[in-house]
Amino acid sequence: MSSAPLSSSLPDAADRQTAPDLVYGPDDRPSAPVTFIAALQHLLAILVPIVTPGLLICQALGVSSRDTTLIVSMSLVISGIATYVQCRRFGPLGAGLLIVQGTSFNFVGPLIAGGSIMVKQGTPVEAVMAAIFGVVIAGSFVEMGISRILPFVKRLITPLVTGIVVLLIGLTLIKVGLISMGGGFAAMQNGTFANSENLLLSGLVLGTIIVLNRIPVVWVRSAALVIALAIGYLAAASLGRLDLTGAREAALFQVPVPLHFGLSFSWPLFVPMLIIYLVTSLEAIGDITATSQVSRQPVQGPVWMQRIKGGVLVNGANSLLAGVFNTFPSSVFAQNNGVIQLTGIASRRVGVWIAAMLILLGLFPAVAGILQAVPEPVLGGAAMVMFGAVAASGINILAGIRLDRRALLIIAVSLALGLGVSQVPEFLAHMPHALKSVLESGVATGGICALVMNWFLPEPRQD
Repeated sequence: MSSAPLSSSLPDAADRQTAPDLVYGPDDRPSAPVTFIAALQHLLAILVPIVTPGLLICQALGVSSRDTTLIVSMSLVISGIATYVQCRRFGPLGAGLLIVQGTSFNFVGPLIAGGSIMVKQGTPVEAVMAAIFGVVIAGSFVEMGISRILPFVKRLITPLVTGIVVLLIGLTLIKVGLISMGGGFAAMQNGTFANSENLLLSGLVLGTIIVLNRIPVVWVRSAALVIALAIGYLAAASLGRLDLTGAREAALFQVPVPLHFGLSFSWPLFVPMLIIYLVTSLEAIGDITATSQVSRQPVQGPVWMQRIKGGVLVNGANSLLAGVFNTFPSSVFAQNNGVIQLTGIASRRVGVWIAAMLILLGLFPAVAGILQAVPEPVLGGAAMVMFGAVAASGINILAGIRLDRRALLIIAVSLALGLGVSQVPEFLAHMPHALKSVLESGVATGGICALVMNWFLPEPRQD
């Protein structure tokens, strides 16, 4: 995928045949100008996906401008740290390849849904954020544990289960994207939702992304999200729609502050997140394997397994760091594999430069303040493409397995229940509160259903 930090499969045969030979391998050291240009290409492909999850969650929950700036800034810093560790590798930590890691879209839907329920119940926003970050920290230990027992987990959570969960994540996020395109929850309250101005801005961004992705110029396609967002930003400025409060209130330099919101915990938030942490771990296996493939490294055997374990371990450790420093879980990004294929540069040195760029951008809050000024319809136009790409990734995973009667039955029932409770939450009205809190997440309902059915329904005999 080129526009969302989620699951990717190995390059297909056509991709492998057309991919150029590597100009620089993982341990090569290209010159500074070459390294900078390659790092900038990766940065343009990942910048918007890194900051978008934080912006969407903060806007949906009503987080203040100052706190939103802090969260977005830390998204950049934490992503930079994870990218550095993945590329350089320290003991068991890291895959030792040109891998970019950033804020994951997988968690956006459940966090918005669970956080919104807490806000409606009268919980102060600061307390909601404390609970969210407590859950992020707790879940990180699950992912770190998974990295040590990957063979067992792969038997339990097969590509069928992973594909269903990723597809459900994408489909349930479509509603979030559509609300953003219309102007967000604030627009719903003031009566401007989906008015002509909001639809013009979101449509302009959406259309620009589609057009730019059809242009046969590598750097244009890589930077399509950034270019489209810049065009939408300028259009919003011409309409007087920019709110630069966050940039004006931002400090010159942001010193990372641990546990800014305090620390709390919520079981109803944790259970859906637990399933997503499991799936994110398995997605990382696919993404790291794809990076090994395009970097001309082994995709099986002890070296490959060591890279996989180190990469998933960083996935979890960095989510722990993210929770401590007030931002959301991160995961291995997939789109850098396409950049490596197109440029022929797989040098880990490029990853170190990407990490430095991300950390520098995050330490100057004015950058986050400017990004925060993007009106929600503009952000929604870009988010809709990224969320659609998440769903497409789920379809891509399912397309790679044998869809027999058993698999189709599991897909049908899991999607029906997962999407059903998302659209008609009243169906759970008479269930015990603890169970209802968990099943209100369509991803949790569908994921649990897929996991249980896949475990108990026998595999058909192979003739």
